[in-house]
Amino acid sequence: MNTQFFTQYIKNLRTVGAVAPSSPHLARKMVLPINFTDARVIVQFGPGTGSFTSEILQRRNDKTIVVLIEYNESFYETLVSKYRDEQGVYIYNGTAEDVDGILKQYGLPQKVDYIVSGLPFASLPDKQSRAILDRAKNILGTDGTFITFQYTLLKKGLLDEYFNQIVISREWRNVPPAYVLAGTNS
Repeated sequence: MNTQFFTQYIKNLRTVGAVAPSSPHLARKMVLPINFTDARVIVQFGPGTGSFTSEILQRRNDKTIVVLIEYNESFYETLVSKYRDEQGVYIYNGTAEDVDGILKQYGLPQKVDYIVSGLPFASLPDKQSRAILDRAKNILGTDGTFITFQYTLLKKGLLDEYFNQIVISREWRNVPPAYVLAGTNS
């Protein structure tokens, strides 16, 4: 068991939504909707310790910019130690609600191609979830894709309010099993 992850889960029940990092199977399923050939900017909300980040970095093209926004200080420090030398990777300790300002701060495009989210929408307050999804929809525009995973479909109705089409798949080889939801407005 990953003791860092479990410890952070116990300390931060509201913001850390799992007792262990996502499985490699879930990580691969999360990046399936991404067209890595054409992706210019990929933002990650709540990358945790980098399960999805590693998949993204292995598959991205040389010009793809990856922005990691991690609220948890311990996870942020882990991400910095793992990815600080990666070209085109920006690591920010803060909240996904500030994504517009973060992109501006780094001089990055205000429209992104993909958001890959590890945020536990089921445990976040509704107001915070809506603020995050408002910003996500804004920076994705009509051509971007929002990809998240959840352990239940409890918040699918909320995602339906922000995206015209949501494709759902299931990954059983994760603890616990998870749904992958990819939302678009095109």
